[in-house]
This record gives sequence, structure tokens and C-alpha cells, in this order.
Amino acid sequence: MKHFILAAALTCVAGLAMAQTAAAPAASAASAPKAKTAQQSKMAACNEQAADKKGAERKAFMKECLSAKAPAAAASGSAKTAQQEKMKTCNADAKAKNLAGAERKAFMKECLSAK
Repeated sequence: MKHFILAAALTCVAGLAMAQTAAAPAASAASAPKAKTAQQSKMAACNEQAADKKGAERKAFMKECLSAKAPAAAASGSAKTAQQEKMKTCNADAKAKNLAGAERKAFMKECLSAK
């Protein structure tokens, strides 16, 4: 499954690169390029580092490179994001109320969407 996801990600990035290259001449000078997401930047860096690798060696390298923690994330340790904290709290509340099935789904939807 991980291999499929990695292959799909690589295909998407390659497709995006081709689409951007093809669309670049048509883009107006007034439109500013969008900033790359952290994942896109990571993919670009890993692709550059894997330029000399082929086949299984490249695949293994990309898997390791893309699964590595970013320096900023590694420095923060196990700090959870606000969304992760909210999910943990909502799960605990749903468990305490012994909710299951559609009731749990509805409760989680409302709980996670609450501000």
C-alpha cells in the first residue's frame, strides 16, 4: 500500500511539473507563482538527491527520504497540532458516551467542526 501511495505521489508530482511547464507560457506576468507546500518542497529536494539513482535503489531512497521528519518537526518533538488535540478530545468524549455507528459519526462531525 505504501508503495502504491509513493508511486501515486511521484506520478502526481511529475504530472504537476509537466502541467506547470506547459501552462507557464500561457500564464500572465501579473499572476504570482504559488508557494510550494512543505510536501512539494520535500519532494523536489528528494528528487534532486535521487537524480543519479535508478529502479529499486531510487524507490527505496525516495521512500526513506520522503518519510524522514522535517528538521522543524523533529525539533518540536512529539508536540501535537491543535487538530490532533481536538481529535483526541472528541474521541475520548465519544468513548465516554459509549457512542457507536451513525451516532458516533454525527457526534465526531459536530465535535471536530466546533470552534
